[in-house]
Amino acid sequence: MTSNEDAAARYEAIADELAPRAPRRSQMFGMPCLKDVNGKAFAGLRGDELVCRLGRDSAEHAEALATRGAHLFDPAGGRPMKDWVCLPGSAAGQWQRYAEAALAAPR
Repeated sequence: MTSNEDAAARYEAIADELAPRAPRRSQMFGMPCLKDVNGKAFAGLRGDELVCRLGRDSAEHAEALATRGAHLFDPAGGRPMKDWVCLPGSAAGQWQRYAEAALAAPR
């Protein structure tokens, strides 16, 4: 993936795919996000990165962080959110899997 527009299109496709399971579109930290049926955010788009709440102790979290270019989400700078991982556009082929894992993760 090479641009924010490509990332936005991929994010929208994922949001559409997950829609039957009732997530809703919203905003969080100035970025578009998806919320579960209880109103809890589980994924979002920041620039050309998918941001997912995977839970710091999950296998998916460890796998996501092992992805080249992935890092913990740090919306304010200096205090990363340990349950959240940013996945780069270069890993867009894996975004759907991690978005689904984030939706299924306990919150």
